[in-house]
Amino acid sequence: MFLSCGDSLYDMFLEQDSSDKLRVAVNGITGGSPMNVAVGLSRLGHQSAYLSKFSSDVFGQGLSQFLRDNSVDSSLCLPTDRTTTLAFIIKQPDGSARYSFYINGTADVSIKESELPASLPADNKVLHFGSYSTAVGNTANTLIALAKREHGKRFISYDPNLRLAIEPDLDIWRSTFNTFASTATLIKASDEDIEGLFGKNKEEHFVAECFNHNASIVYITRGAAGASVYTSDSNQVTAKSQPVTVKDTVGAGDTFQASILHWMAANNHVAEDGSLTGTVDAKASLDFALKAAAVTCSRFGADLPTLQDVLAA
Repeated sequence: MFLSCGDSLYDMFLEQDSSDKLRVAVNGITGGSPMNVAVGLSRLGHQSAYLSKFSSDVFGQGLSQFLRDNSVDSSLCLPTDRTTTLAFIIKQPDGSARYSFYINGTADVSIKESELPASLPADNKVLHFGSYSTAVGNTANTLIALAKREHGKRFISYDPNLRLAIEPDLDIWRSTFNTFASTATLIKASDEDIEGLFGKNKEEHFVAECFNHNASIVYITRGAAGASVYTSDSNQVTAKSQPVTVKDTVGAGDTFQASILHWMAANNHVAEDGSLTGTVDAKASLDFALKAAAVTCSRFGADLPTLQDVLAA
């Protein structure tokens, strides 16, 4: 089983009529990077669970229903009367997204360490962390405690997925990176994340830092330019993105993450002690994840593909 932890929100897509600046149409869809990964893994055929805190408001109820509809186990999710985080999104001409977050004191950033389960199910082999829940509110310290507690017992996946619109202090993100990277078996980051953490043209430095923290495998995504994978034996493989008509890029990175984790499990690379085992077919793993991400880019919002969708693409 896979367990993802953290963000749970609604992505609110804004559509403004150029002839009437006073009116804005909103099209809401469930979101949150780690939750997308949980749903993506379920759609790829795995037992998947989620840990977060859900509001009793209409959005929180919708998030809970969304997990049920996608066969994601939400038994570790916590109830609260705090409101749900909302991300308002304006799509840019190239299909990328510009975000504004409403997150002050909301449900998913208010998890306390005392609310963590005393232990995780024995069949939970993989833990995934990422995005603003690793850097904001009580939840950040709580997830850090969970990652440290489970290090050496589970295969830990980490995607920094910087959200500077929520937390603009890069020193906090760098501290968060150092902490979570020290627990992670697999690390994935976008080129934008790396630039935020270390500056321009610092991909080699980022990879070195990941391996200095004892990661076993590292992936870097570059949007339309493709992605690369690096292994601890200094092997590097790069692949191009799949051609696709882009509706938007929301959820593409989460799709890549879920697809890589699927690949690791499906090809028996997840060891009982949380380490990476066997020789990963780096090129095949990249091709699969990039194909899956292209499917998501061809859809509106974070609508991640099933295994059948990916194989048919």
